[in-house]
Amino acid sequence: MAEKSPRYIVVLGSLMSGLGKGIVTSSIGRILQSKGYSASPIKFDGYLNVDCGTMNPLRHGEVFVLDDGTECDMDFGTYERFMSKPLTKINSITGGKLFQRIIQKERAGGYLGRDVQIVPHVTDEIKSWIRLVGTETKSDFVLIEVGGTVGDLENSYFIEAMRQMAREEGDKMLFIQLTYVTALSPGELKTKPTQHANRLITSMGIQPKIIMCRGDESLDKDAREKISLFCNVSLEDVFDDPKLETIYELPIVLEKQKFSERLLGHFGLKPEPEDLKGWSALVSRIKDPKNEIKVAISGKYTAVKDAYVSVKEALVHAAAANNTRVHIDWVDTEKLEKDDIKPSELLGQYDGIIVPGGFGNRGVEGKIKAIRYCREKEVPYLGLCLGMQLMTVEYARNVAKMENANSTEMDDKTPFPVIHIMPEQLKVREKGATMRLGAWECVLKKGTKAFEAYESEKFSTPKISERHRHRYEVNNELVGKLEEAGFIFSGRSPDGQIVEMAEWQSGWGVGTQAHPELKSRLETPAPLFVGFVKACLKRQKEKEKNEGKKE
Repeated sequence: MAEKSPRYIVVLGSLMSGLGKGIVTSSIGRILQSKGYSASPIKFDGYLNVDCGTMNPLRHGEVFVLDDGTECDMDFGTYERFMSKPLTKINSITGGKLFQRIIQKERAGGYLGRDVQIVPHVTDEIKSWIRLVGTETKSDFVLIEVGGTVGDLENSYFIEAMRQMAREEGDKMLFIQLTYVTALSPGELKTKPTQHANRLITSMGIQPKIIMCRGDESLDKDAREKISLFCNVSLEDVFDDPKLETIYELPIVLEKQKFSERLLGHFGLKPEPEDLKGWSALVSRIKDPKNEIKVAISGKYTAVKDAYVSVKEALVHAAAANNTRVHIDWVDTEKLEKDDIKPSELLGQYDGIIVPGGFGNRGVEGKIKAIRYCREKEVPYLGLCLGMQLMTVEYARNVAKMENANSTEMDDKTPFPVIHIMPEQLKVREKGATMRLGAWECVLKKGTKAFEAYESEKFSTPKISERHRHRYEVNNELVGKLEEAGFIFSGRSPDGQIVEMAEWQSGWGVGTQAHPELKSRLETPAPLFVGFVKACLKRQKEKEKNEGKKE
């Protein structure tokens, strides 16, 4: 086993972004755990935002939320899903956070009159932060993912800090370069971009010991030998990172190449016997399931699938738990706002429908039509955050007879504001990190579909905890009228003041103010998603049975 003093692994990109550094970092963490070591990931993003909270998902992808309310990069979801451990704000470093700390320290006289510079003050702050993660988490390994590409101006000072730290830590620090090996035609692999990227990295004083190669084809002997020779690494330290059916397969693929043996060998450690059997069994259920369902996701940012990556992965987890493959279509329900398209034409082919979170009024009326279709036709429905709010609006309008009911986010003059801004949000002026964020408890009502979903996951009490990110809530003044019309509020905050879950009496339609997808793991899937997939399978079988009778 590793000593108490942590070891450090830095994952760098090359000349291209979007190669999957987060997946590689997460896979390394999973492999280390399988060998009996603890690991804690860090992600550095060079942007000057303090966090991701004010970023547009269309540009940056999903905003992932941690238990402590930290709004961070979507890679943190990958870390947690692979390593099955909750992270905190110390795991997330941004350029904005760093310079905010430096300036606050300077204003407080923390530099004793010295001129504050990138080197040594910013780089020292980075090294101190990374070492703090190792000591506070008591980890055997700290995994450091450097966002962006090598050569980006905004991460150059961070890479310089890593160079300094490697000099100080010696053989307790190792660099991994993730690169892309292109094939101009089948069998014609080109390694020059990898070679040039490696030269750029070494010109910054860093020598990668392992090179991970993404590509459409597996590396052949010639390409592997070229990378080894020109990048100054052992042939055994050049690894394939191939296209896979599921990202969860990467730890298995790397171990087949004896990755842990090489990685731990660089630290003078011997790997324990492999223990990825349980993980492999779950991956097999993803790749070769017994059943199949088709689900529509109607979000506000469907043009960029990364905006809902946690929803997608939660469906994968829940489907695996039900021995099922889920086919996902990203459906633009704005089309339903046109009179010439009926909900059945757009949605009739699906076994279930999800409306995830979002902000603003674009496409809202189409989503409300889709929700009404689900309720009336008893199509399984799962509403997340905005999806629950619109579920409430739809029921108010079409069942409780509250004409023109709406959320004040969409219409501040609605006669029935069934969704309104949370009172404590009225005084908020700043946008960043000011919503109701992080893990909050919810007390479930016994006998409801929500309670049944969580009970099946062996929760010992009706009190659960899920992560949140919202400013609006169900208006308590109109709760009674909705309940009189048959709407079920199946979960509330412990003080009873905030509606957390709602559902229909018939069919499987459940909405939650929370984002349960953020805590879903392959090994412990989100209960509401598991319940949703079960309902989809049940409806599918009933539909097939009825169609068989007609024949």
